Amino acid sequence: MNTTNTQSNQKNKKIILLLLLLLLLSVGGYFVYRHFNQPDVPVTIVSGEFLPDGKDASKISGEELQQLAQKKVDASQFNMVIAPTANVQQGTKSDLFIQNPPHNANPINVEIRLKDSNELVYTSGAIHPGYEIKGATLEKKLEEGSYPATALFSIYDGNTKGKRGQVAAAIDFVVK
Repeated sequence: MNTTNTQSNQKNKKIILLLLLLLLLSVGGYFVYRHFNQPDVPVTIVSGEFLPDGKDASKISGEELQQLAQKKVDASQFNMVIAPTANVQQGTKSDLFIQNPPHNANPINVEIRLKDSNELVYTSGAIHPGYEIKGATLEKKLEEGSYPATALFSIYDGNTKGKRGQVAAAIDFVVK
C-alpha cells in the first residue's frame, strides 16, 4: 500500500509538472508570437523643404533697430505730474491738479491718502494719456489746516487692464 501511494504521488507530481511545463510553453509562445507579429505602424515620411535663396530682403539698419528699441523704452517709461500743493475750500472743493501726459503709454489711477491716518481722501478713476484733472471734489471733508498726504499712482496696461506698477508722490492739502 505504501508503494502504491508513493507511485500515485509520483504520478500526480509528473502530471502537475507536465501541466506547468505546458502552461509555461503556451505563455512563452504567446509572448513570442505577439513580439514577432505586431502590426506594422505606418510611418509617414515628410520630404524636407529647404530654405530658398534670398530675394528681396535686406538687413534692418542700425537706425531702424534703435528706433524700435526706443519705442519699447518709451512704452516702459512713465512721467507723473501732480501739483505739490492743493488748496481746499468749503471742506471738499479743491484745486487739485493731476495730469497723465500724452507721451505716457499707459492709463493711471491716483489714490491720495493722508500720511498720519492713511485715510483715503481722493480717488481719480482711470486717467488715460493726454487727460488731466483740474480741480476735484475730495471724498473726505477736511477741517482748516495743513494735511501732508501721499499720492499713489497705479499704472495699468491699456490692453489687458492689469496693473503694471506704482509710483508715489508727496502732496499737501491746505484747507482755508
